[in-house]
Parts: sequence; C-alpha cells; structure tokens
Amino acid sequence: MGILELLAVAGAFTFAGLVKGVIGMGLPTVSMGLMVLFIAPLEAAALVLLPAFLTNVWQMLAGPHLGEVARRLWPMLLATCLGTWACMGLMTGPSAAKYGGGVLGLTLIVYAVTALASLEFSVKRSQEPWLGPIFGAMTGAMLAATGVFMIPGVPYLAAIGLEKDKLVQALGLCFVVATAALTVNVAAAGALNVGVLVPAALAVALAFAGMWGGQLVRARLHPQVFRFWYLIGMLVLGLVLASRLLR
Repeated sequence: MGILELLAVAGAFTFAGLVKGVIGMGLPTVSMGLMVLFIAPLEAAALVLLPAFLTNVWQMLAGPHLGEVARRLWPMLLATCLGTWACMGLMTGPSAAKYGGGVLGLTLIVYAVTALASLEFSVKRSQEPWLGPIFGAMTGAMLAATGVFMIPGVPYLAAIGLEKDKLVQALGLCFVVATAALTVNVAAAGALNVGVLVPAALAVALAFAGMWGGQLVRARLHPQVFRFWYLIGMLVLGLVLASRLLR
C-alpha cells in the first residue's frame, strides 16, 4: 500500500469504530464502504476480518442469551455460511473492484433508505424454519460479493421479534459467524498473508480507539441524532460506490 491507501485505511477504521461506539454496529459496513474507494474489495475484506471478529466476540458473549439465540438462528447461520462459500470468487477478478464496490453501494443505499424510512416487516415464529435459511443464503451471497453482513440479514433479525438484549447478542453472533465464513473465502483467494498482519493490527487498535471515542460522543449526543447523520452518510457513500456500475 502507498501512503494514501494507508491513510485511507486508518481513517476508515477510526471512523467505523466511532460509529460502532455510538450506535453499537456498523464497523464492517463503514470500513468496507470507505476502503473500497481506495483499494480492491478483496484487500479491504482481508483487513476488516480481525477488527470485525474481535469487536463482535465481546458483543456476542455479553449476556445470558447466547445459547437461546444460537438454537433459534442456527438454520439461518448455516445457510449464511453455505451461501458465502457457494459464491466464493465474487471478490476476485478484474471486474471485482467495479462490480463488488457497486453492489456494496447498492446494499448501502437499500440499508440507509429502509432505515431512514423506518420500513419494517414481521416474521412469525412458525415461518422461521424455512424463511431463516432463505434469508441466510441471500445474506451469504451478498457477504461473498461485498464483505458486509447487512442485507437482508439485519432486517430479518429485526423482524423475528427478539427482545433488545437478545437482538444485540444475535447480531454479535451473526457477525462473528459471517466473519468466519468470509475468512474462508478470503484465504482461498490468497489474500491472507504476512503482509496484512501489521495493517490489520493497526486497524484493530484504531477501531477500538474509535469505539472509545464513540462512547464519549454517545454520552454527549443523542444516539438517534448521530444515527440519522450516519445513515445520510451511508446513503451518499452508497450512491458514490453504485455510480461505478455506470462507468
């Protein structure tokens, strides 16, 4: 990486950590969205694996509901892994930067618009055994293409009616499993090597520093206000990335 790329990576993880510190999520989404403006999606995915894994393990373990949500979500999680591995290779090739970044942009647009519009749907408990794997497989395919566990997995989790604390742990569990599944794809593409260790370690440090700063911001700024402007930022970033598909 040149100095511009290193500065971009540093800024991406610092800001992504800040976002996660304020609203409790968004580190892979923000960091991937910003980094693919400067580096290839596969390189960005290799750098985001360790920070995403470490910052979400704590979220997954912080509470008494891990066993319950794991039993409830395992069909979706299994389908997410299978969908991710079935679409292995979407981040490689000469068109990956254009189409991978473009698809990520469309994902960010959908996520931002639905969140800003407060669009919601509900899933009955009796529907989960067959809907969960469908949503999991689609999310896995999007994860393989973009490096982000977001659409449609996060809206699905919100739709199944989990209580707040259970939802937080469920998100942590899904992010950890998704990161592990994506690691297989990135390793198979040969992007995990000694060269990413130092940037990845720096990314971890900056992400945690950003999270600490985000917690300070959260104490002084209403999270909903920050969330609104964060979503506006994701919408703008999504439009910039999606514009690659028109080139």
